[in-house]
Amino acid sequence: MLTVLQMLPALESGGVEKGTLEIARALVARGHRSLVMSAGGRLVEQLTGAGSEHFQWAVGRKSLRTLWLARRLRRFLLEQEVDIIHVRSRVPAWVAWLAWRGMGANTRPRLVSTVHGFYSVNRYSAIMSRGERVIAVSESIRDYVLANYPETDPARITVIHRGIDRSSYPYGYSPPALWLDTWKRQYPQLQGRYVITLPGRITRLKGHMDFLDVLQHLRQWDIPVHGLIVGEAPEHRQTYLQEIRKRLHDMHLVDHVTFTGHRADLREIMSVSDLVLSLSTTPESFGRTTLEALSLGRPVIGYDHGGVGEQLAALYPQGRVPLGAIQVLAERIATWTAQGAPPVPREHGFTLEAMVDSTLSLYESLHWERKAS
Repeated sequence: MLTVLQMLPALESGGVEKGTLEIARALVARGHRSLVMSAGGRLVEQLTGAGSEHFQWAVGRKSLRTLWLARRLRRFLLEQEVDIIHVRSRVPAWVAWLAWRGMGANTRPRLVSTVHGFYSVNRYSAIMSRGERVIAVSESIRDYVLANYPETDPARITVIHRGIDRSSYPYGYSPPALWLDTWKRQYPQLQGRYVITLPGRITRLKGHMDFLDVLQHLRQWDIPVHGLIVGEAPEHRQTYLQEIRKRLHDMHLVDHVTFTGHRADLREIMSVSDLVLSLSTTPESFGRTTLEALSLGRPVIGYDHGGVGEQLAALYPQGRVPLGAIQVLAERIATWTAQGAPPVPREHGFTLEAMVDSTLSLYESLHWERKAS
């Protein structure tokens, strides 16, 4: 039995948090001991309910004082007999590395890091490349690590794509009748429209302004589309949200775009959408919602860069468009509204099972490598 500690800033929402819970659940299911350390959040109950243990430490607080937790963490690792530390963010990684470095080579846990994003390139971010094994969530991330941290041995990097549970995102999924009835009552403006959904938090990088430009083209061509913006605006992004609303008003698109705010039923929303977009202006490290939509059998169009570009190249190349190519994007949607979108393949290899198997195999190989030495 392995004891694995995953460390991340908090357990509120997002792809990193979701991946943490998925690995935690798999560890428990396979008879291992799963520990997670974070500042807490809305997902803690779900984590512990599935058999993991949570330790509430402020390991993600961006302060030099946070590094003082390293000594306390060193004691924790010994007391809990941790075999593997898996760090998923930069501040927790610094705390873990400082604790780990101060332990004996034969007694300290094995150290794994996952590079989840295209972090700013500096000494602070370099910590994510110092794991004994470094997981890259896409080929794009692997290329980023090697290009920006050339001292990293390529043999230490393993690409493990994020994966989804096909049973949770079945091909051709249709929501329950009660959900559909509620949805239609809540959003009657969608009826009879070609619904285009842009999921994700409301931040500048998600491409909302490009979305509005695309919708304006389509409306000028008298194509009956309606845009759905699904996601919340964090407190510090409220000014940006007001910018979007003002631009909507200036473009006379107010009646053609709906903001849903945060929704826990994105699967259902994407399943009843005619098209899902990924318009992040900077490359996504992976892009989970793109894969979720494709798994449901829903067409996706996205900018051809980063992890989203990789997914589309592998699964749905008809959905790739060059970054910022508004006219191309609008013309493709116009064609699909008239002729139908190309069918989405039913099968793909970006599964939760594959991701879990690869991650746990990495843990086990590291552990037994130590035992054999």
